[in-house]
Amino acid sequence: MKNKIDLSVHNLISAYSQGIFPMGNEFGEVNWYEADPRGIMPLESLHIPHDLKRILRQEKFSVTLNRAFKETITACADRPEPTWITDYIIEAYIELHKIGYAHSVETWHAGKLVGGLYGVSIGGAFFGESMFFRTRDASKVALVHLWVWLKRCGFSIFDIQMLTELLKRFGAKQIGKADYLIKLKPALTKKRMLKNSAINWTQEFRNLKEDRFV
Repeated sequence: MKNKIDLSVHNLISAYSQGIFPMGNEFGEVNWYEADPRGIMPLESLHIPHDLKRILRQEKFSVTLNRAFKETITACADRPEPTWITDYIIEAYIELHKIGYAHSVETWHAGKLVGGLYGVSIGGAFFGESMFFRTRDASKVALVHLWVWLKRCGFSIFDIQMLTELLKRFGAKQIGKADYLIKLKPALTKKRMLKNSAINWTQEFRNLKEDRFV
């Protein structure tokens, strides 16, 4: 019988507030985890890979916030390799989304969902969970939009849990668990709300300094 840890809304919020998050394994079991060191996407600046700058300037994609949460988290779970996003996790995060703590960023092309990501926000902290793409660069475009929105909304932590080679290209780094928790505590007390805002990329690129948003 597969284990069933309590992924109630209360438990999820409490866990994230302590730097803990759930993950499933190849057997469908879900357990609590914490990353040490922790992956962080600095909100002071964001590196834009050269090839992505061209894509952003073309504005070939449209990007939305919280328009298709269920479809996005389901797409993140749909991959050829084993996924940690179980049906139980999907159900729990849909409930978290309903009360405003879980969010999705969706990338669209020709009316079709072609990429995106989802995560959790508590106070001034955003915890990124997973990304997917069906069209090249679609998830990267979603990531850049999210970073700009978090910056505009006054968030202070963009937690990515674990550092990947892709996220390194955007300037992500690692910090130790103790330092992470020190930064997390004051961020949780801030009253912040992730909001959608139209992005004029012509104007935004004027803020680029050596391929970095600041």
